Amino acid sequence: MSSHHTSSKVAESSPLPGADGTRLQGGVLVFARGVWIVGVVVVLATFFATTPAYFASLHVVSTAVLNLNGDQQLTPAGLQQLHALGLSLDFYAGYFVVINAIFVLAWFVVGGLIFWRKSDDRMAYFASLALVIFSVNFAVGNMVVALPASWWVPVQSVRFIGGMGLSIFFYVFPDGRFVPRWTRWLLIGWVIHELFGDTLFINASFNPFLYFPWIDAILFISLLVSLVVVQVYRYRRVSNMIQRQQTKWVVFGMAVAVLGFAATLFVGTLPVVTDTLSGPVLNMIANTVLEFFLLLIPISVGFAISRSRLWQIDIIINRSLVYGSLTLALALIYAGSVLALQALLGSFIEGNQFAIVGSTLVIAVLFQPLRRRIQALIDRRFYRQKYDAARTLEAFSATLRNEVNLNELREHLLGVVEETMQPAHVSLWLRGSDRQNKPDARG
Repeated sequence: MSSHHTSSKVAESSPLPGADGTRLQGGVLVFARGVWIVGVVVVLATFFATTPAYFASLHVVSTAVLNLNGDQQLTPAGLQQLHALGLSLDFYAGYFVVINAIFVLAWFVVGGLIFWRKSDDRMAYFASLALVIFSVNFAVGNMVVALPASWWVPVQSVRFIGGMGLSIFFYVFPDGRFVPRWTRWLLIGWVIHELFGDTLFINASFNPFLYFPWIDAILFISLLVSLVVVQVYRYRRVSNMIQRQQTKWVVFGMAVAVLGFAATLFVGTLPVVTDTLSGPVLNMIANTVLEFFLLLIPISVGFAISRSRLWQIDIIINRSLVYGSLTLALALIYAGSVLALQALLGSFIEGNQFAIVGSTLVIAVLFQPLRRRIQALIDRRFYRQKYDAARTLEAFSATLRNEVNLNELREHLLGVVEETMQPAHVSLWLRGSDRQNKPDARG
């Protein structure tokens, strides 16, 4: 049997240094599990101990302006609006307590599942502990103003640890190392922001952010950007294939959470929303949506670390880009067509029913063509490798129908496999003809 062998080497990601030492064993593992359990008890005790004071504070009628990200106490006008809707102050206070409890429980469940399955893995262990401690950071943030003075330091200390833990997690995920090494110095910025901008020294007279709040805003935005930059750098320069998929999960969850959080705050300030919904109802809806978006962070981290159905993140990102862009485009087209038809036909037809019906028909006609166009655009721009692979296979199919030279066909086949699959090496064996394999029998 004759054979032809061709090998083509492709750059592949080498194992990460220290990958073999990521397991906790023996006494270290027992101690780490004990620390995790103690941390859970402390966080739960803090949350449940502060809840009654928080519930009582929501019964206090305040003269401050009700807002979406801070004081949740009702004003006299807000209390009247609440009663006009047939809702009591007990319902209002109980609603926020229940939503906060569900929020904390969700973070606990994800962190607990990670700990249950992979407590011996250093990165998984740290992620589970960071999620559990951070769970009270947002929920308890609204409770701080209602707490007795004796609770200030313990609660703010837990919030500080939770904020720092989650920040460190995004710098070292997914292999537990600071890459590049200088990124560890960025933690100084996080310490300053957490201490003076959010927790222990927020009301201290020596806090510079009280006099220059824009400094804290710039610092916080810069630190958030650094988290994204670090993950992008890891993705392109350091991570292997599995780690890249994990990074996609975490970055996708964090991006949607942050964008959804910001969009909710922005929409809640629009006159069309504030005129439709009363203050208390708007505040309940807004806080529920805010906490829902933040839940995407632990969920995405849980998927990334468990590696369950890991590769579906590409489909999720693709669909999110396509249908998010499609929704935005159709909304703009719909609004524009309604305004245009009203301007053109307003003098002939009273009301806007025709404009709405006509715009709806336009959207129905444009849906599929616009979706296909956006899908192709996103595939070419963000999924170029997949797009090129499809084009390459299509071209190779045409070559199969026309190529008659076996050596040329072999080279085409090896090139297509290397370009579309990118293996470490490519080998091809061709079986010889039966005549060559049969022994020569002569008498």
